[in-house]
Amino acid sequence: MTRMTALAATIAAMTLGAGAAYADDASKCDEGIVMIEAEQAKTHPAPVADALKTALRVAKREKGEKEYDECLDAVADAKKALGAK
Repeated sequence: MTRMTALAATIAAMTLGAGAAYADDASKCDEGIVMIEAEQAKTHPAPVADALKTALRVAKREKGEKEYDECLDAVADAKKALGAK
């Protein structure tokens, strides 16, 4: 295998791996949004309810912008507000 072939194979493998991670983050973002919406349907103290409202708004905005890592940050904020780890 020549150096160029090896380099091309390495770049292809890295690109495919990044695509899989991107799809996984998108799926986790969707799951997080569903979780936040389900929690909003429950009764929570005002500070928790406000945090959930904000987290949902941010998560949906970031999903729309395809910024899935930031969507997952918003989901993590919602979990933190709920006392989850």
